Amino acid sequence: MKIFLLFLALTTLQGLCLGQNSPQDYLNAHNSARALVGVGAMTWDQNVANFARAYVNSRLRDCNMVHSGNRQYGENLAKGSGDFTGRAAVNLWVGEKPNYNYGSNSCVGGECLHYTQVVWRNSNRLGCARARCDNGWWFISCNYAPPGNYVGQRPY
Repeated sequence: MKIFLLFLALTTLQGLCLGQNSPQDYLNAHNSARALVGVGAMTWDQNVANFARAYVNSRLRDCNMVHSGNRQYGENLAKGSGDFTGRAAVNLWVGEKPNYNYGSNSCVGGECLHYTQVVWRNSNRLGCARARCDNGWWFISCNYAPPGNYVGQRPY
């Protein structure tokens, strides 16, 4: 009986820790932003997610916001403390939308390339991962296939 209750408690805690960090949560946050500009929905790709998982796990010691350098996928990174969720990370990236000027296809007044990757029309597969670093912060990577943010091309 004690083993079953321990298993149930651990399973419940794991579910709580995954709150707003499931594949569907990442997809919903991305696809909401994409729908606002008329871009089709993304689907979850476990191979892309496996890459994201391997990369976040490689950053656990330092939690530094350093891109992987992989050219096969687009990549957005975020880190935060407390209960920093995947939804919060996507909201940070989408929050750059006011800095993107469609007419000039450029960033004005700040960073916007995270946002343009979220809504990049040709990126149709998504994989994300979240891990707690040794310093207690959360590190999140979302990867996109095919990658976006090509110079001279508009995201949508």
